[in-house]
Amino acid sequence: MHRTSGQVLRFAAVGLVSTLAYVGLYAGLRTAMPALVANAVALLVTAVANTAANRRMTFAVRGRVDVLRHQMQGLGVFAVALAITSGSLGVLHLASAKPPRIAEIAVLVLANLFATALRFMLLRRVFRRLP
Repeated sequence: MHRTSGQVLRFAAVGLVSTLAYVGLYAGLRTAMPALVANAVALLVTAVANTAANRRMTFAVRGRVDVLRHQMQGLGVFAVALAITSGSLGVLHLASAKPPRIAEIAVLVLANLFATALRFMLLRRVFRRLP
């Protein structure tokens, strides 16, 4: 249990930094592109960095062994998060044709909180140590 609680705390710290970077990227990109595209680009950029940080800090996996495989599996987890956040944006844009930018960001942060819980469970499987 102690190992899991430590992982959760480190995962939360990496997630907080990733979320702040994601929101900043999204807000900047959103001025030049549609919401779904800005979301996908911001999420992809932060997902790669997030996977690398969680690999090292949360799950204590070091070295180059399996780094490409881990990143590819991390991109699979990214696809799940992209589906959740894009779906949330889609629902928001159905409810309001031109929602305020702050509403988009709020919806995305909430969707990312849900996706983060799922991401933790999935990444634990990606980075589990094989006997």
